[in-house]
Amino acid sequence: MNIPKITRASFERHLPILTWSKTYDRDTLTSDLVAAVIVTIMLIPQSLAYALLAGLPAEMGLYASILPLVAYAVFGTSRALAVGPVAVVSLMTAAAVGNLNLATPAEYAAAAITLAFISGIILTVLGVFRLGFLANFLSHPVIAGFITASGILIATSQMKHIFGIKAEGHNLVQLVWSLLEHQQATNVITLFIGVSTVAFLFWVRKGLKPLLLAAGLKPRLADILAKAGPVAAVAVTTLATFIFGLHDKGVAIVGEVPMGLPPLTLPAFDPAMWSQLFIPALLISIIGFVESVSVAQTLAAKKRQRIIPDQELVGLGASNIAAAVSGGYPVTGGFARSVVNFDAGAETPAAGAFTAIGIALAALLLTPLLFFLPKATLAATIIVAVLSLVDLSILSRAWGYSKVDFAAVAATIFLTLGFGVEVGVSAGVMLSIGLFLYKTSRPHVAEVGLVPGTHHFRNILRHEVETIPGVVTLRVDESLYFANARFLEDYVTNRVIKDTTLRDVVLMFSAVNEVDMSALESMEALNHRLKDMGIRLHFSEVKGPVMDRLKRSHFLDEIEGKVYLSQYDAWTALRNPHLPPSQTGAANAAEGPALAAQ
Repeated sequence: MNIPKITRASFERHLPILTWSKTYDRDTLTSDLVAAVIVTIMLIPQSLAYALLAGLPAEMGLYASILPLVAYAVFGTSRALAVGPVAVVSLMTAAAVGNLNLATPAEYAAAAITLAFISGIILTVLGVFRLGFLANFLSHPVIAGFITASGILIATSQMKHIFGIKAEGHNLVQLVWSLLEHQQATNVITLFIGVSTVAFLFWVRKGLKPLLLAAGLKPRLADILAKAGPVAAVAVTTLATFIFGLHDKGVAIVGEVPMGLPPLTLPAFDPAMWSQLFIPALLISIIGFVESVSVAQTLAAKKRQRIIPDQELVGLGASNIAAAVSGGYPVTGGFARSVVNFDAGAETPAAGAFTAIGIALAALLLTPLLFFLPKATLAATIIVAVLSLVDLSILSRAWGYSKVDFAAVAATIFLTLGFGVEVGVSAGVMLSIGLFLYKTSRPHVAEVGLVPGTHHFRNILRHEVETIPGVVTLRVDESLYFANARFLEDYVTNRVIKDTTLRDVVLMFSAVNEVDMSALESMEALNHRLKDMGIRLHFSEVKGPVMDRLKRSHFLDEIEGKVYLSQYDAWTALRNPHLPPSQTGAANAAEGPALAAQ
């Protein structure tokens, strides 16, 4: 009995760590360690802040930044993607778990863990079955609109911590109204902490590094210190709160954060909870994957590297399962964090594993120091981070380029702001699919003629071309399937009715990659209709796979016309219908073998 050999290549395909680890050396280690230090400094305050955004205890943000990073280092293919808690996924987590109406914080945390586990299973299954292409049905403009609206929602939701008041709401209208209702309860000290921290963090982003470089610091050190801005804000505001007893004056603080490594946890296996969380988990998985792959591909291209989207699904799935078994919540690749990781010199995913070690040390040693950390500081960290996601210029760009895309983007932004993140992302998915169906259901069809002195055919409305009286050639610029087959049939019928002198119609199929059964039946109906009018139906430049499919039916035997290898052969034959095949390019004589070779 032959037992298939398990080769190193098959292992490397599913465990990318085996590929990059072969060339790992001291220089690579140094680069990864430096990048890990910078990302760790950035991630500590972010992970705490994003956990609070998700409505979870602050330590769960730290837990979600340890084991998931290690899992991605083993299974992920991007050498720069930094996995962990991100703002949009945190907001979606809050919306999904908040809808369960759970009674205690422990149940809330267990639901978030379960959400991460379900998301991890979904991503892994999609990766194993190579279904990453499904994410392509989410158009980039719609995703950009959703993220922009989410950024506005997140920033608005954190204003309650900046003002030190209570405010609730799942959409922009509710949040703003709630903030206005409670504005009289504003805590002035909290407001001062929040506003000054926001101003400081914005200045750090733009002004600190040039200042440090002007002072004579080396670029790498200046970069590390600039990225440490949020940590400095955390340290200063925490110390001030402790020294001046600001928590006794109404300043909300984080409170006790358990010290130690992440606990081993298991998701809840309640069928009712799973049924409620499945759709949110699916949406979180799709949004997270699309954004992660976009970032990973952009960064990989800068170093002429490549990522494997289906393996990325497995990597992100493993990361979310790792989050679920270590007390975390859903994670994905973060845009800002990944760019920082790349700019800091990360060479391999090992940088993420080293970052995980840094976060683990913080969880072991630093958590008692976070007791007096003002929530306003974390809110300021979130606001500064998410405002970089807001890109309202997408509206003007979409308007100038395509009114249909503009309508989809505007609808996504409006629905997310007006009805909440779940409605927004669901609408985004449906709009993306609807946009695809709308565009492909009305394929571009151009009437073409011969460019003088060439064998090329172009649109008669755009170019000076030659046409043949009694012959019309229509170039179909889209594959034909159930959604657009009737459109082509009606288009051709309307065209021939206008011209009673027509004797031949040629469908130029150079851009047609697929003809499904619905389209075949529509073309059969078109052929019979044209035959009744005394018009012959011809085809040209039919691609090999399409021709193979047509040959399995009786359609080619029923058409009155012919199938030509090239449009020029059709032109020559129909311009001189009385010439023998040898003088028309021998299109028909060589039709069978020539078409089979296309």
